[in-house]
Amino acid sequence: MKYIGAHVSASGGVENAPINAHEIGATAFALFTKNQRQWKVAPLTKDSISRFKKNCELYRYQPFQILPHDSYLINLGHPEKEGLDKSREAFIDEMQRCEQLGLDRLNFHPGSSLGKISDEACLKLIAESVNIALDKTKGVIAVIENTSGQGSNLGFTFEQLKLIIDNVEDKTRVGVCIDTCHAYTAGYDIKTEKGFKDTFTKFNSIIGFKYLKGMHINDSKKELATRVDRHDSLGKGFLGIDIFKMIMGDSRFDNIPLILETPDETIWKEEISLLKSFAK
Repeated sequence: MKYIGAHVSASGGVENAPINAHEIGATAFALFTKNQRQWKVAPLTKDSISRFKKNCELYRYQPFQILPHDSYLINLGHPEKEGLDKSREAFIDEMQRCEQLGLDRLNFHPGSSLGKISDEACLKLIAESVNIALDKTKGVIAVIENTSGQGSNLGFTFEQLKLIIDNVEDKTRVGVCIDTCHAYTAGYDIKTEKGFKDTFTKFNSIIGFKYLKGMHINDSKKELATRVDRHDSLGKGFLGIDIFKMIMGDSRFDNIPLILETPDETIWKEEISLLKSFAK
């Protein structure tokens, strides 16, 4: 079964995210468990945690349908000690928040070398950061999101994602989230039937579908292999609509959260309905 939603607002408290998801007809959702633009925020309250769990139960959202996202400030491959320590501390806090909320996965952007260390050294630092966080938490999977490869951001090839996974000690607690816009602008031509088939055959060969723990469903404002991260509404960008029909008709993408991060939230309900129609 396909579980489709969007990255909804948790303004006013995380307990509001399931309500906001339900209002747009979502059967999955993503959220920030804290302000993504601040390093340190107040801990979750017992009341907030309790109400979040009750609202998830009320609207029938189970942990595998929810894909929380960590702060954009975090860089788990930071080449400098101060930045790395700060990022690791923040990431552990994010993992602990998911644990408190009863969630089983946390999506994160792998990191950036900032042009100061080699790609391989940066990818190994990311894996080391994940190992540290996994050692300090329980039950939460660290889900690596593929990137477009903009600037010095890593994780834009399946081989780079595999290198991180290979260096994570507990393979049961690491996974991958594939963003359609990022994949396309990183150079994977997923818009055609042949390109889609070839890309995900390659994904399965290099990484394996057992590691796929979520997807971000976005069109792209930029062309193939431009290495620029600019999302667009479904069918309005360079990807077009056929790729989303292919995803919705493919059982390999069942039973994971399929999350819109498209720019116009006023049409999320419409986009979710459209994706549901493709899944029939």
